[in-house]
Order: sequence, then structure tokens, then C-alpha cells
Amino acid sequence: MNVKTTGKIERRHITITGVVQGVGFRPFVYRLARENKLNGSVRNTSGSLEIDVEGPEARIQSLLSGLSTQPPPMARIEHISQKTLPVKGYPDFRIVESQPQAGEYQLVSPDIATCPDCL
Repeated sequence: MNVKTTGKIERRHITITGVVQGVGFRPFVYRLARENKLNGSVRNTSGSLEIDVEGPEARIQSLLSGLSTQPPPMARIEHISQKTLPVKGYPDFRIVESQPQAGEYQLVSPDIATCPDCL
């Protein structure tokens, strides 16, 4: 896909709560970010999934739309929040190490086998 980059580069910190761990959500976000030519990272925390993303506003909106309309089958999003932050100049998009948070917890997904698409 050869899409021209237009518009000012923005940075968003997106937090998602619900059943978003153990269901293939980080690889899903990674693919969606790469499809939209966005840079940044995605990681699990004790209480949520966090996305730190940079790119043109239209591409960030496309990512946000995909999060809501195309999540992995076993995921269940309860809440998405976002805030705009100063641009850092990320060189690419990565899945980064999980970050524990004292007193926070994540909804547990049902015990399911890995589906062929996730493999």
C-alpha cells in the first residue's frame, strides 16, 4: 500500500481495558499499526493494554477505528481512552515488555486454545 503521508505528526497514548490479554491483542495492534504506517509501541500492564503511537491524525483515527471494529474474536473491549502527548520520533512500531502496576488487575480471558490464525 503506497499512501502519501499528509498532515502533522501527532502522538497518542491509548489505554484499553477489558479482556485484551491472552487473546492475541498485541500482535493484532502491531499489524494494524504497521498497516497504517504508524510508529510507537504496544504493551500489557497489570490493568490494561497501552498503545503509544505516532503518525498523521487520519492514520491514528484508522487505527482507533480498527481497534473497535476488528478486535480478535476472544477480546472484549470495555473502555478506550486516549491523550495527546508531545511527539518523540519513534523509528518503528514494536511490541514491548509488559509493565506491572501495583494494585491493578486485568480481566482474565477464558481458557482457550491458540487458533490457527494466531499461530
